[in-house]
Amino acid sequence: MWSSGQLSMRWAALFCILATLCTLFTPAVTVKENDFKKCNQSGFCRRNRDFADNAIGSSSWESPYGILPESASFQDGQFQATILKAINDKGDTVRLPVTISFLQSGTARVTVDEEKRQKQDIELRHDSKARKERYNEAEKWVIVGGLDLDKDAKVAYQDKSQWTVKYGPASTHEAVIKFSPLSIDFKRDGTTQIKFNEKGLLNMEHWRPVPSADPEPEKKEGEENQEEAKPEEKSGEDESTWWDETFGGNTDSKPRGPESIALDISFVGYEHVYGIPSHAGPLSLKETRGGDGNYGEPYRLYNLDVFEYILDSPMTLYGAIPFMQAHRKDSTVGVFWLNAAETWIDITKGKESKNPLALGIGSKTSTHTHWISESGLLDVFVFLGPTPRDVIKNYGELTGYSAMPQEFAIGYHQCRWNYISDDDVKDVDRKMDKFKIPYDVIWLDIEYTDGKKYFTWDPNMFKDPVGMGDHLDEHGRKLVLIIDPHIKNEDGYPVVADLKSKDLAVKNKEGNIFDGWCWPGSSHWIDAFNPAATKWWTSLFKYDAFKGTRENTFIWNDMNEPSVFNGPETTMPKDNLHHDGWEHRDVHNLNGMTFHNATYQALLSRKSGELQRPFVLTRSFFAGSQRVGAMWTGDNQASWEHLGAAIPMILSQGISGFPFSGADVGGFFGNPDKELQTRWYQAGAFYPFFRGHAHIDARRREPYLAGEPYTAIITAALRLRYSLLPSWYTAFYQAHRDGTPIIRPMFYTHPAEEGGFAVDDQFFVGGTGLLVKPVVEQDKETADVFIPDDEVYYDYFTYNVIPTSKGKNVTLLAPLDKTPILMQGGHIFPRRDKPRRSSALMKWDDYTLVVTVGRNSKSAEGELYVDDGDSFDYEKGQYIHRKFVLDGAANTLASTDAEGRDAKSVKEGAWLQGMRQVSVDKVIIVGAPSSWAGKKEVTVESEGKTWTAALDYTGAENVRAAFAVIRRVGATIGADWKVSFA
Repeated sequence: MWSSGQLSMRWAALFCILATLCTLFTPAVTVKENDFKKCNQSGFCRRNRDFADNAIGSSSWESPYGILPESASFQDGQFQATILKAINDKGDTVRLPVTISFLQSGTARVTVDEEKRQKQDIELRHDSKARKERYNEAEKWVIVGGLDLDKDAKVAYQDKSQWTVKYGPASTHEAVIKFSPLSIDFKRDGTTQIKFNEKGLLNMEHWRPVPSADPEPEKKEGEENQEEAKPEEKSGEDESTWWDETFGGNTDSKPRGPESIALDISFVGYEHVYGIPSHAGPLSLKETRGGDGNYGEPYRLYNLDVFEYILDSPMTLYGAIPFMQAHRKDSTVGVFWLNAAETWIDITKGKESKNPLALGIGSKTSTHTHWISESGLLDVFVFLGPTPRDVIKNYGELTGYSAMPQEFAIGYHQCRWNYISDDDVKDVDRKMDKFKIPYDVIWLDIEYTDGKKYFTWDPNMFKDPVGMGDHLDEHGRKLVLIIDPHIKNEDGYPVVADLKSKDLAVKNKEGNIFDGWCWPGSSHWIDAFNPAATKWWTSLFKYDAFKGTRENTFIWNDMNEPSVFNGPETTMPKDNLHHDGWEHRDVHNLNGMTFHNATYQALLSRKSGELQRPFVLTRSFFAGSQRVGAMWTGDNQASWEHLGAAIPMILSQGISGFPFSGADVGGFFGNPDKELQTRWYQAGAFYPFFRGHAHIDARRREPYLAGEPYTAIITAALRLRYSLLPSWYTAFYQAHRDGTPIIRPMFYTHPAEEGGFAVDDQFFVGGTGLLVKPVVEQDKETADVFIPDDEVYYDYFTYNVIPTSKGKNVTLLAPLDKTPILMQGGHIFPRRDKPRRSSALMKWDDYTLVVTVGRNSKSAEGELYVDDGDSFDYEKGQYIHRKFVLDGAANTLASTDAEGRDAKSVKEGAWLQGMRQVSVDKVIIVGAPSSWAGKKEVTVESEGKTWTAALDYTGAENVRAAFAVIRRVGATIGADWKVSFA
């Protein structure tokens, strides 16, 4: 028998064990902000913020960085010099090599290294096996082009204190490099756009000698989240986190000591800045130094598994793209901070005027940003625009444009955690057909595996995965399986045995294989920075290796931040080691992309000669991830607030070079009511990536379970998505070609309309002129749409002319069964109007063209891009790209090759030959001129033949515009043709 005291101790011990196991296997149900660092709990962020406070608060502050004049040189578009950092009053300095590269695109690049680390002339602590240099391989993973130097760039002025370099198109760009204190002024057409180190916040923490003895003992658990008083140090600097740092019971050893980099970047005359996803906040970024409506914390970029994230917050999420744009009327500029370490960004704004007494007359708002990274090089690209399109295009030249997806990937995806068996999957598929609900893909989460072991199937619940895949294939549908980077550490599991024997896993700081906890329990992580690991990874996906998969199986990469349940901030320790000895702190934000890339490469090589385009969804991402797949916004909630937050998040992704993005429709956590679920499908139908998903504890919510009238309304939203697939695919092609966002915010489409610069709850779809404003509030049956121009707008469904005024809102009726969609005059967009069960079954359907006649010109333009939607044959010219023009003066509608190609110059493969049977079935002209009234037919000319087609004209009535329908046009979609209305 135990005494009461012994029983209490026994129960306390059991409770502690249970609590520990819960933290190992299941993250908290809701995010706890205290589990994630604030700036004052991140040593390097706190030090640099203090540095900024001291600099800005001192009237006598002068940056300790200056260029050694005699070190400066310029050749073939590149300025090189040595920066001297003064480190004390004795005249001691640190040498920092700087290179400023002027590129043919008009982009400039500023790179600063540290000579002592560059030469490996340093010592490491703890007998570390880490590299001695600053991390210098981010370029290898991120940059794919655009680095050709501008050999025509020239030094326009130089003396011992500054140089001026002219570069860019027609030498309209200038970089004024001031030597002491160091600053760089980037100008376009003689006007300053961006300034580096204007505030003197440049800070590169140089290497210090290893301390002779370890610093103070580690804090006890529970003390680490308390802000420390700064100790009095001989150096005058806060050294408390130089060598070790503890948070959440985890201690980070720092073998290289302090090595952060920081720089202030000012956008002169720019009030709005955008980008740096991913955060759950507005598109136009907020200030971060407090004040009414502002944040008190910097934006953080450190990819983490944030369960049920907080809205309207600068808190980090799953991915990081350190690309920021600034916009003012008719001018856009940007910077790309190429650094994969933990990064914080402060934003402040202020009025500036040449006359301090001007009381706003002639004053302008500038945005000042302070970028802070823990390690690596200072490596920044500068884009001087002048348009949003220019900035995004030039960024894409460096990091690559979006992969051209398979057509099925832009259809609807049905997912939940988890479909429990192959019979369950087939049953969902049958019911979607029974209720005539279109979809393309069904997904399986982790429960399909045998005990959370990837590349296996649960032998009881998924007895016949090939039969399941065959069943889906009969209906033109695909299967997506989740594969995460953590590999279960279990005896008898061949994959983990192979990972260990081949030494392809991430190591801990001692150089031994790292063991952490994730869904399977004890796990190891593939080190996808290692080329040998990627090669091995690809072998696991071959059809004869991953039994049960087939040609319609694709992959989902989750938890690849990486998520480590028992790690600091639910991720990997920063002093872990990757391939070639780089610390995890150096590459953390790249980790998800390397794994995403490895999976993409694996799907390219499943079978010799197959070469179908991969589809891989990722949760974690970095600049360049757009080249290999899609992303989603992570673990959202079934709430109206999360529905509203999704649109600015997706818009931010689009303008940051990664437009293939979406949010879990319905919300991952919780159970949406019928109204919320319905409205979310209406919004999701206009996400580039369109997936319904739910948590394992959420009720089943397939569209057919909603009941009437909700199922019918949801089905209508899905059919709308499918009818517009040709327009969506064309928008994806435009993104693939030059980085154009797939859904476009107002500042992008109307860069001169200042009232739209902060609007982030509506968007245009590609180049269609479709203006969409999803309803994201409960019980709301109206929508206020901002009108950015003087063009005519028609209601998509009724053809009513909307009474609009430029720069004002118009209120539209939006009952539950209607999504507010306007058609801007002057556009032509393609549809396929026959309802089908999946995109594959629409492959040979004819097209409908919708023409919206412009207010003044009575003209319209548009385009269609189409290829086989599956292979890489489009790279060999096997595609159709048409330009459509309604010429109001000539009274004609014509189709020509958008690239001026001669049809005879392209040898037709099987797909192009098949498309010769696909025609323009119907043309709808909204806003048709009254001169067509009474006309019964039009003349069609194509490929040397002439014929007539029927014209039905309906005159204007009340607020509805006149419209005309040409029936059975009959012209081949890929051929030149012309319709004459005369």
